[in-house]
Amino acid sequence: MYAAVVRSFDNPPRYEEFATPTPADGQLSVDVLAVGLHPRVRSGANGTHYTSDDRLPLIPGVDGVGRLADGRRVYFVADDDAPGTMAERAVLDPRRAITLPEDADPVVIAAAMNPAMSSWVALRRRIAFQPGQSVLVLGATGNAGQMAVQIARHLGAAGIVAAGRDPQRLDLLPGLGATTVVSLADDPGRLGEAAADVDVVIDYTWGEPTQRAIPAVLTRRADRGKPLDWIQIGSMAGQEITLPSFVLRAANLRIMGSGQGSVTAAGILAELPSLIGLLVSGTLSVDALAMPLADVEQAWIAPVKPGQRVVLTTSP
Repeated sequence: MYAAVVRSFDNPPRYEEFATPTPADGQLSVDVLAVGLHPRVRSGANGTHYTSDDRLPLIPGVDGVGRLADGRRVYFVADDDAPGTMAERAVLDPRRAITLPEDADPVVIAAAMNPAMSSWVALRRRIAFQPGQSVLVLGATGNAGQMAVQIARHLGAAGIVAAGRDPQRLDLLPGLGATTVVSLADDPGRLGEAAADVDVVIDYTWGEPTQRAIPAVLTRRADRGKPLDWIQIGSMAGQEITLPSFVLRAANLRIMGSGQGSVTAAGILAELPSLIGLLVSGTLSVDALAMPLADVEQAWIAPVKPGQRVVLTTSP
């Protein structure tokens, strides 16, 4: 088969022949139709993701849309120890696959499921989010952040503070449901004032923006005993922060993560049918740019417009 193959963590994958994976007991073979080029895929391909084991060569891709031998189209999440999904064929565990409705667009599903899944699972599985609560999305100008704004709105958030750096993408956020937009390039006091009394933070940045935001928000809370669930999902701005000890004593701050390991695979999969339904109905939207798998080297470095997600496709 042909696949996107990583032979060096310093270079983009190349389209070349690779051994077709053989299903193990309990697995099925699938013809891959569409695979999203997510930040998670990039970090796996350059060896920086926390699950990387430094083994090469590898096929990138963590999920995708494919067609089974019986004709069913499915969205599937690859097993941790299986070859990646950016290939003409892949193997899947049926327990990690969801049959798609007939009217589902494979490109839309491949583009949206990974970024949407992060905040959907966080708000549905890591905390007991209630309609009427308010949310701060830190890193709202990324694809996952934009999805988080839409998902918070759908789940009934009373207020959504969207914070990010890209001014073009910030302009898109009110149309997606943000009630307040804040630039992370501004003084952190502006963010602290806007988000002083939120109930939940969805954090895709970590690093310096989070390090500045936590004290800025907590020191401005009218009721510091009111719980604040800070859900760490991404680390676009850094892997570490320095956190003053006083903020943990002076406010009811609850920091947690949401991702592989903190939520079981079964828990994640249980949430996917509802999320697929929202994408098929158009309740959640994504701007997908489809490119052939054969053009993976160009796709890897191709400039995209704000809010757009590249999806690699094979011949139907």
